[in-house]
Amino acid sequence: MTVTVPGPTLGVVGGGQLGRMLAEAAAPLGVEVIVLDPTPDCPASPVAREQIVGDFDDPEAFRELTSKVDALTFEIELADSALLEEVAEEFDLSVNPDPATLSMIEDKLVQKRALADAGVPVPPFRQVDDADDLREALDEFDSVMLKARTGGYDGRGNLPVTDPADAEDAMEAIGGPAMAETFVDFARELSVIAVQGDGEIRTFPAGENVHEEEILRETILPARTSDEVLDRAEDVARDVLDTLSGRGVFGIELFETGDGEISVNEIAPRPHNSGHWTIEGARTSQFEQHVRAVLGWPLGSTRLRCPTVMANILGTVEESKPARLGTVEAVLEDPDASLHWYGKDEVRPLRKMGHLTVTGDGDADGEVGSGHGDADDLLAHARGIRDALTFE
Repeated sequence: MTVTVPGPTLGVVGGGQLGRMLAEAAAPLGVEVIVLDPTPDCPASPVAREQIVGDFDDPEAFRELTSKVDALTFEIELADSALLEEVAEEFDLSVNPDPATLSMIEDKLVQKRALADAGVPVPPFRQVDDADDLREALDEFDSVMLKARTGGYDGRGNLPVTDPADAEDAMEAIGGPAMAETFVDFARELSVIAVQGDGEIRTFPAGENVHEEEILRETILPARTSDEVLDRAEDVARDVLDTLSGRGVFGIELFETGDGEISVNEIAPRPHNSGHWTIEGARTSQFEQHVRAVLGWPLGSTRLRCPTVMANILGTVEESKPARLGTVEAVLEDPDASLHWYGKDEVRPLRKMGHLTVTGDGDADGEVGSGHGDADDLLAHARGIRDALTFE
């Protein structure tokens, strides 16, 4: 295909931090972005050409967005997949990833069944509609992670359950249809950011993820595991892509067990928090790749530049208040650190407010240079900078 700039205008359903970083990545390519989000002055609004204020299932807002753009994508699973498909057909526009993929992924039970049917390794699971189902799952699996089938993210909608006596309370806490998945005795959590383009596929090197309270805290590149495990993670990610339709970036969360086996935890049909490291750490960021992919443009290199750690900046407050981050000089004075502030007006406990990235002096294989090259050193360094930040 022939690509010219200025390029097309891209419509994005969702205007949170992912929409913000998509717009930042699109601008150098000559692509303008219009976002749709229910929150006025959403995080993406300062960098997008325009924001349309509307809910993620608002037909009129969707039609207004679609009338102003040349292609559609989304950065949040709350986007109405049926409405996306309807307006794309009405205005004869492409929407990527395919709304059918979004529909499959947004229901965790449907997602797991599709993967299992395709032979992709997943932890044992079962449908849970009520407390009796949950007790049966506990009898089968001993202990489970109870997951809301829809709407959960950043640990919300996930609840560990070990005692059958807690079944009623657990189902009430989830608040709707659920699935139970056996606890996985994993050695580490990994993720592969995979890109499906127009007849081509790229995968970024697998990152190692550190979670606390079901919320991602850090991602480490290279992952501290064997080459064999990394190769297996890439193979599984490519098998996952075979089950999905449409172009774009997919965040594929994986478990590595003690014996080096890989299974799929969850999939996100969009750029992923565990891929933020790619902005500084890879030749082409996940956000630029997503723009390229959904427009059908050639994909960029996914090569790792150097050892990299991404650390989330979470709301370290006990109650909500206006967002104002202090001691930012801790990042600015460090030659190996980069700050990404998401522009949210309000900080809440454990809310993702931004992230920082620290890059090392080593090469892409993790060989140490004169500075912070070793993954353990980089992780400690990133945590030290992050922990120096305070909300005033």
